[in-house]
Amino acid sequence: MTRIDDIPPAWDERTQLTTFLDYARGTALAKCEGVSAENARKALLPGSPLMTLSGLINHLRWVEYYWFQVIFLGEEDHGPWTDEDPDREMRIAVDFPLAQLLDAYAEQSARYRELVAAAPLDQRAETVRKGLRVDLRWILLHLTEETARHNGHLDILREMLDGTTGP
Repeated sequence: MTRIDDIPPAWDERTQLTTFLDYARGTALAKCEGVSAENARKALLPGSPLMTLSGLINHLRWVEYYWFQVIFLGEEDHGPWTDEDPDREMRIAVDFPLAQLLDAYAEQSARYRELVAAAPLDQRAETVRKGLRVDLRWILLHLTEETARHNGHLDILREMLDGTTGP
């Protein structure tokens, strides 16, 4: 498996924050390298029927959408989830080829890199959530934490699927 380096090319705050988010994104993509379409859809954890490689990648994609577009930019929420099915993005992921999900996540990440590059880290979100208007810095930290946490799930699933371990 290959992934980008976590050493930033510069030591300013923005570069460090974006490097770590990109490192976590790259790790998620690397965990899916060489996985068959069939294996990407397998739920291997008895207590977690939505926990598939496809489901996790689709979840990461839609989590970034939610935080950048809905919360930060204040756009209307067009995510796949509903009140009745709040985890729908994970459920529907098995209906799409893994390659399509990975491409969509990578393309979206590129767009969000541009958005982040153009906005001040102190810029507050347009949407109030839980009584707060978080800033872009917080969103980057949150997304890094969320992606890194799910990389642990991807690690476990990948090892269970075919024995592959590593970064």
